[in-house]
Order: sequence, then structure tokens, then C-alpha cells
Amino acid sequence: MNPLQSLLSLSHEERQAKGILYTPQEIAQQPETWRATYKVFRNRHSEIFRFLHTAGIDNDSLRRPTVFLIGAGTSDYVGRSLAALLRRCWQCEVLAIPSTDLLTHTDDFLLPQRRYLWISFSRSGESPEGVAVVERTPATHPGIFHLIVSCNADGKMLRMAAGHEQALGIALPGETNDRSLAMTSSFSNMVVFGQCMGHAAAPDSYDSTLHSLAETGTNFLSSASIAAELAEANFTKACFIGSGALKAVATESALKVLELTAGKIQTMSESALGLRHGPMAALDKDTLLIAFLSGDESVLNYELDLLEEIGRKQLVRTRVAVAARPHARLDSLAEHILIHAPEAALADEYRPPVDVIFGQLLGLFFSLRCGLKPDCPSASGAISRVVQNVLIHS
Repeated sequence: MNPLQSLLSLSHEERQAKGILYTPQEIAQQPETWRATYKVFRNRHSEIFRFLHTAGIDNDSLRRPTVFLIGAGTSDYVGRSLAALLRRCWQCEVLAIPSTDLLTHTDDFLLPQRRYLWISFSRSGESPEGVAVVERTPATHPGIFHLIVSCNADGKMLRMAAGHEQALGIALPGETNDRSLAMTSSFSNMVVFGQCMGHAAAPDSYDSTLHSLAETGTNFLSSASIAAELAEANFTKACFIGSGALKAVATESALKVLELTAGKIQTMSESALGLRHGPMAALDKDTLLIAFLSGDESVLNYELDLLEEIGRKQLVRTRVAVAARPHARLDSLAEHILIHAPEAALADEYRPPVDVIFGQLLGLFFSLRCGLKPDCPSASGAISRVVQNVLIHS
């Protein structure tokens, strides 16, 4: 049986004892929840389209707003996964700005006489920095439009949005509000919703992509077998690489393994070209290397060259390649190769919800191998499901 399904088939008491009441299910449910998130978008499409129109997204190119994609931690990586896609779809500047930076250095990011649309992402809607940004914006920068996407319909950020004319709040389906410490389905569903917004002018144009995402994601859950096998191989470090939107997947995957193992597995992430500029020094025989390979041949060639160099120098024990389709050079460059269903190959900018599943599964099985409880791996309380004790200064 698939190791993920084996965990899900345990009794409630067994799952409770292992600390896996939530995490495995929240990983496994993702393809189905993407369909539910798409339904939310279609049900509220008219409202969303009007809001984007009022914010100026369909103005002539010189009068379109600058878009900030805002979040903290994993929610920031949602924005990084979407920036290139939304820039292409909306033909305006789109920047991923962490709320942790925006709170302390707001004026550093804003230019006078510019229009702005801020899109905040938050699983809980209770992140102190995210709440503070939403709370302060109407008073300090009244011209900014603010769209809030959250997995918690009762969160403070959505409640505040309801009271402002230039704000719109969107609550995703309740099952996406992960109950485990690590964000999994909340991440991928907020990315899917962001992709939907890129197609707001022609929502039907996203139908086939959503179908491919859900089908590919369902098949990709079978990568749990490889993840479980690798987790037993006594690695102490993991390095994730990716380019473009897949660099955000690498960053989020590195965070998942770090969080779910309470730092017992040290992680890093980089782009394929960036790894040589110093970070490669950290690779050794205790490092697992995971490469999310681009479907763009011009990008892929750089990534394959890197895998070849790492193999030639024998820098790591195991290389894992995640790719949308097979490639003639790849067979000799990685010990494990995970391929999406090739008949439904997704463009890189749409792949983050699928590819991140492998990083999530690695985090889950590494956590269990380390003797931790994945639902709450931080026994010391170093991190928590919602960040606490952030004093917001005026």
C-alpha cells in the first residue's frame, strides 16, 4: 500500500498517538480541495472581477496598478509562486512582498502618484503582521485597494476587510484551513485561487488547467513511496533547487522539511544557477538534493548541467529530479526521477500546487523518522501554528 494511504488507514487512536490526525489527510486532500476552491472563485467571479476592474487591472497599460502579493512565511511563498503568472496575465508590475517587511518598511516600497493593489494571503487570517498591514492601510494609504484571501472565514483579516469599501475578502473552503502546524493544503489552495484571479477576465480559460492540476496532483500523491524510502536513508540535510515559479516551490519545500523535523534536518533552497555561487559548499554525502526541473528547454539545460556537475564531483549521495515530462539526458543524472503525467504537462507557472506535494511528503516522513509528531513537531514551542507574541509598534 502507498505509505501515505497506510497512515490514513490507521485507527483514530493510532493516528492520535503518532501525531498524524491532520497532516497526512491535509496533504492527501489537496487535489479535491482545488476543485472546491475553483468553485468558490466561480461563485464569486462577478464580485472579484468588479473589484479588480475598480482597482484598475484592466486600465490601459500605463495606468494599471502595481500589485503587491503579501504574506508571511509560507503565505509569502504563495505570492512568490504567483508573481510571474499574474504579471503575464495582468500585464502590470507584480511583486511578492513579505508582510514582515511591509509592516516595518512600508514607505520603502511605495512610490508617489502610483496606483496599488495589495493582495494578502493568510491561512489563519490572524498573523500579527498581516493583521497590522490590513488594519493600518486605510488610514495611512487610503488610495490602496486591498484583496484578502484566507482559509479562515472567521479570521480577523477578513472581518476587517468587510468594513472597507476598497477591500474585498475571500474565504476559501473550510477544509483548507489546515489544523496541523505546517501549512500544506492551505498553501496549494491559495496558489490555485491566485491562478484563478489571473484568469478573471476569461474564467473559462482556466478550466482545463484546473482539471490537469487535479488529475496530476492525484497521480503525484503516489510519490509518497519515494519520500518514505528517502526518509529512512539517514540524511541530515536536504537541498531543494528550482527556477522561476519552481524556486518558490523549492523554498516552501525546504521550509516544510525544516518545520516538520523541528530543525533536525537542516535545509536550504536556491535556483539552479544560484547554487554555484556559494551555497554549493554546503553539499555533502549526508545531503539529499531535490531538483524541481523546468519544462522550458532553455532553463532545463542549465539545471541538467548542474545535476551533471554535482554527480561528477560526487557532492551528494542522492539526487531526486521532479519533472513535467521525460528527458533524454535525465536518466543518468538522478537516482530518482518523478515525472508528472506527460499527456497533461503543465507550464512551470502552474506547477507549484502539484510539485510542492513531494516536499510536503518528505517533511511528513522525515518527521516520523525523527521520532516527532508531524501535527505538532515543535515540542519546545519554538514555532506554533499561528505566530504569537509579536508586539506591533506604532
